[in-house]
Amino acid sequence: MPHPALSLEIHRIVTDSDLDGIVTAAILRRWWKDSEIIFGHPGALRAGMLDEVIDRNTAVCDLPRHSQCGLSIDHHQSNAPIDDEDNSEMVVVWKPTPSAARIAFDLVGEVVDVSDLSGLMEWVDKLDGGSVSKEEFLSDHPVVWLARIIGGNDIISLEILEALSRGDSVEQILSSENISSVVAEKRDYLTHANSIIEDRLEVIDRLAVVRLEDMGVRSNGYRVTALAGGDCDACMVIHGDVGAGFGEEDTYPVSASFYTNSFLHTEGGIFDLTQLATRFDPDGGGHANACGCRIQPLENGQRVERKVVDGDIDDNIREWLKMWANR
Repeated sequence: MPHPALSLEIHRIVTDSDLDGIVTAAILRRWWKDSEIIFGHPGALRAGMLDEVIDRNTAVCDLPRHSQCGLSIDHHQSNAPIDDEDNSEMVVVWKPTPSAARIAFDLVGEVVDVSDLSGLMEWVDKLDGGSVSKEEFLSDHPVVWLARIIGGNDIISLEILEALSRGDSVEQILSSENISSVVAEKRDYLTHANSIIEDRLEVIDRLAVVRLEDMGVRSNGYRVTALAGGDCDACMVIHGDVGAGFGEEDTYPVSASFYTNSFLHTEGGIFDLTQLATRFDPDGGGHANACGCRIQPLENGQRVERKVVDGDIDDNIREWLKMWANR
């Protein structure tokens, strides 16, 4: 008998704008063909900025569960259902899978042929689940390049999502006129970004710290730990814009991302990084080996209500390094 989620009337899909979120939504689109797509961010969702577009006909994917959605699909440790949580008005499909897309693949696969996505799914699981090798991450594999160009441009993200939903291969997508030009731009950007990361990377007590705030450069943990090599067990990446808030054009609140060096620790890291992500930010979280939060305004080591300033970054990092030292 098909999963109860498949009987829902889903008119809108709110999903993360990374590779996992896009593939998840593309799979759901094969069942709920006319559903509207909206890209979101965990912090924006928790801040209430997506409240107006979420109702019982909305599926929220690869993002924190929203109390008003009809369907929640996720795999993040911090979003696991709580035993006494009342979800009677929504269907929650949570599993500790490598990716949210894997949940969607198994779910929709009950009623629609999604076998053409099997090869893509292996790579989504690797990339989102932290099991990709250093050689694979640095390679020119088509799915690796798809992951590199996703994010930052909702028009391009939607084009990729719709192409996957209608059955286009990753190779076809990358060679299309619009996407091929994005790939070329991304090659140049990564060369520039790698130079900046190498210049600003500091390893402290086997934690690689990279300060990228106000530089218009972002990086995931794979890239940082690939550059740091075996000198680090995990990394902390500071990115975004000091003083910015969600919803401001071309800016992003200054934030921190934490990643285990999965190239070195293939079975999981030596420290639960969510302890760092949730230390000051009530909306921080993710997985033990990959998570994030916003920089919080601190005074005497305690969170206060005011706008973030430059000195807060140093204060947050100082406290996180203390926690890391006690691992």
